[in-house]
Amino acid sequence: MATQMFEGRGHAAIYQKYRFAPGKELQQTILSYLQEKRVSPAELVVDVGCGSGQGTRFLSEHFKKVVGTDISEAQIQEARDAPSPPNVSYLMCPAEELPFEDASVDLLASFTAAHWFDTEKFMREANRVVKPGGCVAISTYTLDMSVRYGNCSEKLTEVFRESWDQLLKYSHERVKHVLENYKEIFEALPFPDKKRITDIFDKIPMTVAGVVGYLESVSPYQAFMKNDPEAAKSLLQETEKRMLEAMGVSSRETPVEFWVRHVCVLGCK
Repeated sequence: MATQMFEGRGHAAIYQKYRFAPGKELQQTILSYLQEKRVSPAELVVDVGCGSGQGTRFLSEHFKKVVGTDISEAQIQEARDAPSPPNVSYLMCPAEELPFEDASVDLLASFTAAHWFDTEKFMREANRVVKPGGCVAISTYTLDMSVRYGNCSEKLTEVFRESWDQLLKYSHERVKHVLENYKEIFEALPFPDKKRITDIFDKIPMTVAGVVGYLESVSPYQAFMKNDPEAAKSLLQETEKRMLEAMGVSSRETPVEFWVRHVCVLGCK
């Protein structure tokens, strides 16, 4: 069964506010692959482990019917509460027990979620629901991230990574899949026609507040909060203070560039 890490309503609200949608380079990688495999027009697209719907809403711009699924009731509620086009719906269910008919799904997607699934069971389910000729697109952003602003990008990235290093002590063992660039997930995909791309770089427009909010949204921070709430809050405050000082600005709404490397596993049945 999937590991449940994003259950609380408070955490789901932070997730909705600060988690960014798939970047343009990742979007283009997925859409180009589907065009190459001629999975268009796709009738049914499923976004598994959709969280609060960032990836689901991207998919809805390109496909006729998109269903986001998640095991967390709080995340699904956040997704439903957000403005969505009429071709989007959400269902609460485990990734390993999808409520779709055999060979009914044109595209099965997952954005920064598959490392929480029971890999073997999820792949069995993917094989069951995806149509012959249908595709999967399973991606994650990695910990290869940087923050850029003027001539202090190196210092900002150092501050950000030092904060991440503190949080990593509280990370779940399943984060190893991310650290290994989804190698095991790629190998487990039961489609012979598949590939893994590990060098997709995206620039995400953010603010200082958004970068700090992103850190607050990650599962290791939530574990840190449970273990030592004062130290956790202090880490975020200190991160923001150091970033603003390095930039020579006072507003936490100051825009920065947040760069992230994605990994994407693509396959055609």
